[in-house]
Amino acid sequence: MKKIWFNAKDYGWGWYPVTWQGWLVLAVFIILMFLRSWDLDSESSSENDFISKFLLQTFFLVAILIYICYKTGERPRWRWGGKDLTRKK
Repeated sequence: MKKIWFNAKDYGWGWYPVTWQGWLVLAVFIILMFLRSWDLDSESSSENDFISKFLLQTFFLVAILIYICYKTGERPRWRWGGKDLTRKK
């Protein structure tokens, strides 16, 4: 059995880190988002250029984070306080 880096949230859909590897992934994501947004302001020539670059890079970083969470975490599902809302009654 593989070691889980991210547990499924108790409310809603998603994950939260539970190991140092999960926290490291989340910290790297936050640092990259901060550095990229800070760097974009100095290199963009127009507002549209800024928005399109920032949105594309944000989408790419979020997609990578979701992929890592999906591969190293519990199966995501809609839950509300421990109740699995995806099961049929």
